[in-house]
Amino acid sequence: MGRRLGLFLALVFAAPLLAQRSNDAEAAAGCALCSAILLVPVVIVVVNIILFAWVARDATARGMEPAILWMLLVMVTSLPGLVIYLLARPKGQVVRCLNCRNRRLETSTKCPHCGSA
Repeated sequence: MGRRLGLFLALVFAAPLLAQRSNDAEAAAGCALCSAILLVPVVIVVVNIILFAWVARDATARGMEPAILWMLLVMVTSLPGLVIYLLARPKGQVVRCLNCRNRRLETSTKCPHCGSA
C-alpha cells in the first residue's frame, strides 16, 4: 500500500516536470491532470466542513441534545452520515425565537438556546 501511494504521488508531482520536455499541448494536459488530482481532496474536505457546520446549526435549532454526536457522525462518514441525520432529525418548521432571535423548532416547548417558552 505504501509503495503504491509513493508511486502515485511521484507520478502526480512528476507530471509537470515530464510535460515540460514535450510539446505545449501535452504540457497543458499534464498540468490539468495534476491540478485536477490535487483539487479533488480539497473539494471533499471543503464539502465536509460545510456539512459539519450545517448539521451543527440544524441539530442545535431542532433541540437535538447531543448535537456533537451528529456532527461527529457526519464528519466521519460524510454523505451516508448526512442521510442518517436527515432521516433521524425531528421534522417541522424552524422559526426564530422571539426572545433570543436564534432558530428553533416551531413545535418545541422551549428554545434550546435561551430556554424561554
